[in-house]
Amino acid sequence: MNNFLNTIILDNPIRDYMILLLVLLFVSFVKRYISKIVAALLFRLVKHWSPQIEEKSFVELLLKPLEFFFLLITFMFTIDRFTFPRILNVNVYGHVSLQNVTDTLLELAFTASIIWIILRLIDFIALVLEKKADSTSDRTDKQFVIFFRDFFKAIIFIMGAIAFIRILFGVGLVEKIVAGLGIGAAALALAAKESIENLIGSFIIFFDKPFRVGDTVKVDSYQGTVEKIGLRSTRIRTLEKTFVTVPNKKMVDSILDNLSLRTQQRVNMKLEMTADTPADSILGALQDIRQLLDSNSNVLKGYTVNLHDFNKDTVIIQVIFNTMILDGTQYAALRESVNLSILHILEKRSIKMPGSSTNVVLTNAN
Repeated sequence: MNNFLNTIILDNPIRDYMILLLVLLFVSFVKRYISKIVAALLFRLVKHWSPQIEEKSFVELLLKPLEFFFLLITFMFTIDRFTFPRILNVNVYGHVSLQNVTDTLLELAFTASIIWIILRLIDFIALVLEKKADSTSDRTDKQFVIFFRDFFKAIIFIMGAIAFIRILFGVGLVEKIVAGLGIGAAALALAAKESIENLIGSFIIFFDKPFRVGDTVKVDSYQGTVEKIGLRSTRIRTLEKTFVTVPNKKMVDSILDNLSLRTQQRVNMKLEMTADTPADSILGALQDIRQLLDSNSNVLKGYTVNLHDFNKDTVIIQVIFNTMILDGTQYAALRESVNLSILHILEKRSIKMPGSSTNVVLTNAN
């Protein structure tokens, strides 16, 4: 039996292959339990951040990356005692041998597992902050969490890409890339000018808060509700229910009207009457309209009802009043009620509005 276990195959005894196989099988069976134990221990360290987060949610986030990490670490430590077979140690490309390739692949896999775990930890931190944001009425807090979750993930991906380049091509190439970026920084900045401006615009939006998710805004010719604020752009659901994407730079630089921040809604009406309307009828109509606005609880004090102007054709009454902030249906109903009441007042006072007419004069030609 010993002779069989000591038999050399590819420069390594069968015993080592058996140990490697048994260790990997054992770890494959227990990796889930070990991962759950480690995740549970980590959860006890961070659970005070957000007591409402369940342990199951945290474990589910870290379970798969931890399983992969433990299996990979076990394989790397076990395979380290092996001698790479000389017969397989051939040059794959130039001076790069097959052993160099396998070592590089293991380094890449290890780096990927670390990045995977870090990304899941970012997801957990974002989950904690989202739970806290749910307890507030400000929807921007949750969008703020999503924004920075994506931002930090992008940073980790960039750092991971640099680590991969370093593993594949060595430190020298990384230094050359950094030097090249320094030389071509102006060209790179010029090419990415719009993207950088939009990214800066997104930071301005989140910190200055000219608007929030859920606000109704008007920018240029677009009016609608803000549904999402991203790294590059803001998404607006318009009144026509279309989905408009506006670059964050434009949202910051343009004149933006945040309709949700209005404290009152203003109504400005001009009533035109025929020039032959008696002055007493006009005075009576003015008094009746003032009484109408006084009796309406949704109309705020400080309204204006006056004889605004007149000329040879028309007499103009101006009606200006402010209302409390009402939703679209209530506001339309209020306007309809006031307009109908004013029409009844004009009818009661026998006041006519000017209309177009055509006079036809017939003459006898003798």
